Amino acid sequence: MKILAIIPARYSSVRFPGKPLADINGKPMIQRVYEQVRKCSNIEDIIVATDDERIINIVEKFNGKAILTSNEHQSGTDRCAEVIQLLKYNYEVVLNVQGDEPFINPQQIEQLVNCFYKPEIQIATLIKHITQSQELFDSSKVKVVINEKSEAMYFSRSPIPFLRGVSEELWPENSTSYKHIGIYGYRTEVLNQIVKLPVHSLERAESLEQLRWLANGYNIQTALTDLESISVDTIEDLERARNFVPDGTT
Repeated sequence: MKILAIIPARYSSVRFPGKPLADINGKPMIQRVYEQVRKCSNIEDIIVATDDERIINIVEKFNGKAILTSNEHQSGTDRCAEVIQLLKYNYEVVLNVQGDEPFINPQQIEQLVNCFYKPEIQIATLIKHITQSQELFDSSKVKVVINEKSEAMYFSRSPIPFLRGVSEELWPENSTSYKHIGIYGYRTEVLNQIVKLPVHSLERAESLEQLRWLANGYNIQTALTDLESISVDTIEDLERARNFVPDGTT
């Protein structure tokens, strides 16, 4: 099974322009992400998909591969699809690895890859148990409910499921709640299909592109992880990352 990992890296972020190039203890963030993905032995190739030549130059300096993509993409999924269209290689599975997680654990990536050894899997992602009320009620943390096959049924920024008759502070201990870990894998043919779908009303309401896929009948397999890394969305997050030195990272 040929697997391509793509790291979307957008320079022109509204909240944090130039974020992929932010220095984290002597290395740009995009390099740290790339090096973590490179630790996975079952990935055929790694490509940074970016909208800016400055990121291309930095990636090439550390001997990585990068492709310049459109600056009009609305999501990392769209950027990944453009890379596939530009390449001539035949990859069966494409991984979309967030470019703002400099310490992503390779075990998480390998866990996602393992989902695709089942030929019926179309799309896969990771989830993690929620144990604290703060996470459950934080609208920046995406929640998900799954069925008996561990397939996603719905994603929401609201706490789900709703527990009728139970005080909200007791919800985490009285229900199995999950949050979404934002790394995706897609069969290549499925990726090419989902980027052609029109925006769905549920996606527009929650600002979650995966709802478009569910609404159009695609299955999203989930795998449960107990790992989570630091995501850098703000300058404050960057300072946390600079003070965070996980095992096995230099």
